[in-house]
Amino acid sequence: MIVVVGSINLDLIASVERLPGRGETVPGSAFATAPGGKGANQALAARRAGADVRMVGAVGRDAFAGEALALLDGAGIDLSTVRRVDGPTGTALILVGSDGENMIAVVPGANGMVSEADVAASGLGKGDHLLLQHEVPLETVAAALGRARSVGAVSILNTAPFHASAAPLLPRADFVIANETEFNLYADALKLAAGDRPKRMRAFVERTGGVLVVTLGGEGALAATPEGDFNVPALNVTPVDTVGAGDTFCGYLAAGLDAGMTFEYALRRAAAAGSLACLKPGAQPAIPLASEVDAALASA
Repeated sequence: MIVVVGSINLDLIASVERLPGRGETVPGSAFATAPGGKGANQALAARRAGADVRMVGAVGRDAFAGEALALLDGAGIDLSTVRRVDGPTGTALILVGSDGENMIAVVPGANGMVSEADVAASGLGKGDHLLLQHEVPLETVAAALGRARSVGAVSILNTAPFHASAAPLLPRADFVIANETEFNLYADALKLAAGDRPKRMRAFVERTGGVLVVTLGGEGALAATPEGDFNVPALNVTPVDTVGAGDTFCGYLAAGLDAGMTFEYALRRAAAAGSLACLKPGAQPAIPLASEVDAALASA
């Protein structure tokens, strides 16, 4: 079982020819809404990868809540630990350029009310995999990491979005997943020895004993483990929309580990899934099915 403690949003997505500069207004060509939030995206990715998933989070008592939960519910994810609270459901305001790049502003709403009590009620147990991000209060993330350690669950922390105050949490996770920008910032915050990225990754692993993954977009991912370092490639795709690609990677990696795959194969599968998620607009609607990912891996 994968237990995801994290955010649940409704994404408000506008397509533009190019992303605006500071103080600039640009015309849009399309608008859509789609379920999102890093926690929910990763939960759906893990489910589509083949895992049993429980979502722990919060939504408001507003019109956005049902739409935000629709794909999770339809996929058969356990939503019994998602609370309805006073206040708005979390939202993400997303601009997507014609080259697939994006700009995002997130309004936490109900996600800011996910608490240590929700972690205690999560049912997390020995052998489960806990998947976390930084879109709920960091005190809640810390409590979840502590609970995972106490019950014998495996913790996976995705470090997005960056918060300098979250740096002390990274050494407490069994697996850490960061993109290259986040890793550079956390490496500085943790005062890792100077050097190139692989050397700083190795320094983190030697300090913590955990596993570190740094995603590199179209260049795949690097991994540093106590046993050694390696990299895996991304698929060669022309991106339509990169929103949700990183979350797809995280969910697929968690599902691979939960299924008992070797770490290297789970990482390759996650990188392929993240690539395929760039081929459709939106976050959750673009997450590929396991059959699509496995077919793409076989072709590659």
